[in-house]
Amino acid sequence: MKMTGNTILITGGTSGIGLGLALRLHEAGNKVIVAGRRKELLDRITTEHPGIEALVLDIADPTSIARAAETVAASHPELNVLVNNAGIMLAENLLDPASLPVAEDHVTVNLLGTIRMTYAFLPLLVDKDDAVVMNVSSALAFVPLPVTPTYSATKAALHSFSESLRVQLTGTGVQVIEVAPPGVRTTLLGQENDENSMPLEDFLSETLALLRDRPDARELVVERARFVRDAEANGTYDDVLTMLSGL
Repeated sequence: MKMTGNTILITGGTSGIGLGLALRLHEAGNKVIVAGRRKELLDRITTEHPGIEALVLDIADPTSIARAAETVAASHPELNVLVNNAGIMLAENLLDPASLPVAEDHVTVNLLGTIRMTYAFLPLLVDKDDAVVMNVSSALAFVPLPVTPTYSATKAALHSFSESLRVQLTGTGVQVIEVAPPGVRTTLLGQENDENSMPLEDFLSETLALLRDRPDARELVVERARFVRDAEANGTYDDVLTMLSGL
């Protein structure tokens, strides 16, 4: 992925990693469109950061996705980067039937939302030589956090989906990049003040440095996430799962 001169759509762009990427990429000389459900937050971002554009989008709603694709095709036919970042992360008790809707929401937002976005926006990307689909999964795609079982499962599925997408796009100009963050200090699962989570600005700096150094990267994994990402290959899976089970 080139670092400047792109037109980039970022889902879940009103806070956390999504907003952080939007600001960094905008500063680097890219046209950035942040997408999210809450118009008031989108309006605040575009006011505070002139040049960033906004798009109201609910990735849990197929109609909203289709409408967004039509809007972007008309207003930004030069779009060449899709960042599928939107997601939710909530705890579940698998022994409590009341947690089932929580599990279903994770599948709808984290997995189906990304799949639907990919189907909707690939027609805009597939004929461009410098196109990118960037899927934000998680280190928990590789070893689950048991307190968030469906979140972890959707991220594992997103990793698998990204692998297949990359193969099917062989021969096109579309690069598929998976970003697998560790716990980052954002509002996701209330981690904004968690000393065990990585500061957001540090995560953004390291991730974008990896991308600058490896523009053809398939995965972007910061050092803090590497022990989880590589646990199975290193023979430490059970130890890492035990550690995560205690959180």
